[in-house]
Amino acid sequence: MSERTISAQKDKIINAVDAAGDTLHSLALSLHKNPELSFQEHRSAGELIAPLREAGFTIETGTAGLETAFRASWQKGVGGPTIALLAEYDALPELGHACGHNLIGTASVAAALALKAADVDFTGRIEVIGTPAEEDGGGKIIMVEKGVFEGIDAVMMFHPREKNMVVRGALACYDATFKFFGKAAHAASAPQLGISALDAVIHSFNGINALRQFFTDDVRVHGVITHGGSAANIVPAYAEAKFILRAATVGGLAEVRRKVYAAVTGAAEMTGARVEIEEGLVYAERNNNLALAASFTRNLALLGVESNDPPAGGGVGSSDIGNVSQVTAAIHPYLRIGDVTPHTPEFAVAAGSPAGLATMITAAKALAMTTFDLCHDADTLRAVRDEFTQWQSQTNAAGEKS
Repeated sequence: MSERTISAQKDKIINAVDAAGDTLHSLALSLHKNPELSFQEHRSAGELIAPLREAGFTIETGTAGLETAFRASWQKGVGGPTIALLAEYDALPELGHACGHNLIGTASVAAALALKAADVDFTGRIEVIGTPAEEDGGGKIIMVEKGVFEGIDAVMMFHPREKNMVVRGALACYDATFKFFGKAAHAASAPQLGISALDAVIHSFNGINALRQFFTDDVRVHGVITHGGSAANIVPAYAEAKFILRAATVGGLAEVRRKVYAAVTGAAEMTGARVEIEEGLVYAERNNNLALAASFTRNLALLGVESNDPPAGGGVGSSDIGNVSQVTAAIHPYLRIGDVTPHTPEFAVAAGSPAGLATMITAAKALAMTTFDLCHDADTLRAVRDEFTQWQSQTNAAGEKS
């Protein structure tokens, strides 16, 4: 049975989501069964676009020059704000949708479809922006740099998790690949003629581990060896490691980067190897818009869902929506799908479970109801925009002083 609120308009939105329930379940499960990696999400993007096109949304593909990005738009009335619902749909290597992006993308599409189908009283422009490569590649970062979010008053999405948390931060982060070049030699008969690129990688790990006592509590540094040589009896001429560096802010990340790079270049020098550093994009910390979060929280309450405070410390990852939150008002609430941890096989199972699908439906309703608030209630929109403008002014002023 559908939820009932004190708002007839919001009841219409709830009913519209419920009416499409079977179709939405099928869409989310199809994405779940056919996971695609970052920048390869051609099938997934097409599946998300199809119902939006059928509903009369204007479709743009290849947004920001990214083949698997898209923008679906619908204008109701004349004027009003522009609200974007963000869709993610890339998966993880080997684990599939172990971060629940099949639920994220479907929920945003569902919210937009419900707003159009419900024919509620508001004026504004609704957009679903398909943002590829959140897991590896920073699709939203590229889209921010290409101006995709200019003129958008607020953006929203939801993320599945083990706990309901509307306001939860995220660390700034970026990845770096360290490529070491040595010299091959026979490891038994002439090792003195070789330079081990693998030794340089191992010393890099040891050097970085020695730094940990000098990092602040918010810092996380973790890496894997992506190439370590081809045979045990050959001194490896090439070896490679990829690390992700995280800190509470982009500013703090710069100091982490300096220390890690010193350890890596030192490892190269001590072994005689040469190192090349390939840098990824910088994921900014998340700026949660509290006025927008308050509206979402109120709508969750109307749906009978209680939001919890985030943990005081730890338990924080990173996402490229942080970069979006630097240029417009944004929220990234988490909703519970079970006692599971992201990026695990168990989470992948939960993302295709009845509990996961039920949470997705709840998220779609809350996203649509909050979008309605922004487009229907001038005071709600004003509070969101005023907060962001003030935050941006303070951030810019702090940057000028530093």
